[in-house]
Amino acid sequence: MRLTTDDFRCDAIECARKLIGCELRFRDGSGTILETEAYREEGDRACHLFTRPSARAFAETSPPGTAYVYLNYGVHWLLNVLCCDEKTGEKGFVLFRALAPLEAQDDMKRRRNTDRIHQLCSGPGKLTQALGVTGAQHGLDFTSDQELSLHSRETEPAILADRRVGISRDVHHLWRFLVAEHPGVSVRFGKA
Repeated sequence: MRLTTDDFRCDAIECARKLIGCELRFRDGSGTILETEAYREEGDRACHLFTRPSARAFAETSPPGTAYVYLNYGVHWLLNVLCCDEKTGEKGFVLFRALAPLEAQDDMKRRRNTDRIHQLCSGPGKLTQALGVTGAQHGLDFTSDQELSLHSRETEPAILADRRVGISRDVHHLWRFLVAEHPGVSVRFGKA
């Protein structure tokens, strides 16, 4: 079942955890979400909402469930989803860090130039490259767009919480969630 706007009317941490095991679809490609990372508007110096006026403007004018895509260090597109806590009004983002590929694996292998299935989407930049996501998808609504969507999980996998990676501020938060023991995650549990 496709996720709705209501599924993103929650705290970024809660959202990041409940997206593990869901299916992310873009055009013909798809994968099961193995790893996410939460970023919160309040007191999180690593969050774009804390540091970037353009991100704050985006969050103020976009509904929960909207794709936030940005170019990281001028190299990799990173795909996030906007969420908003219904109780407090605090906004945040969930970064998609890793997928287990399902559909269009041949296309993913071609885009990533590798046949190693667990390496296709084992990092946020690899994930977008494998699926073909670019800045053109910024602002699409996961809940209604024809190309980009999220679908509920069949069962809840064993989920671990760990430190966030790839950032230099507020690293200590255990806001990275991943499927226990899966070889397709970007950074193994406890290695952050």
